[in-house]
Amino acid sequence: MVDLNWLYSINRPALMPPSYVFGIVWPILYIMIILSLVFFVRNGIKKTDILAISFFVLQLALNLSWTPVFFGLHQIKIALLIILALVVCVAITSILFYQKSKTAGLLLVPYFLWLLFAMYLNFEIVRLNSFN
Repeated sequence: MVDLNWLYSINRPALMPPSYVFGIVWPILYIMIILSLVFFVRNGIKKTDILAISFFVLQLALNLSWTPVFFGLHQIKIALLIILALVVCVAITSILFYQKSKTAGLLLVPYFLWLLFAMYLNFEIVRLNSFN
């Protein structure tokens, strides 16, 4: 699904890490995302938790949509919009999770920070390649 040949054929930012870094970071982040949800729901789900769960599901859907849009379709501008929405949703999810479980909210902070970096990379790829 990830077209590295295409990625290596376009202009990339100077701060772009080697591809193996993503293979190390993302599994760790996904474990933290799952643990965050576990901590959030461990004492049951109440009606008041629906908003937080909704944002969690939305951020997960956005996360899963970014890779095929960026690497599969090579729609880097649309991918940038997706990651921007993803950053906002993760911030909201983290705040809502923190209100019920400090651990659940804090577990999302590294994910949020990594997404900010990924958004920077996506932005720079758009800027450096001037795609229409």
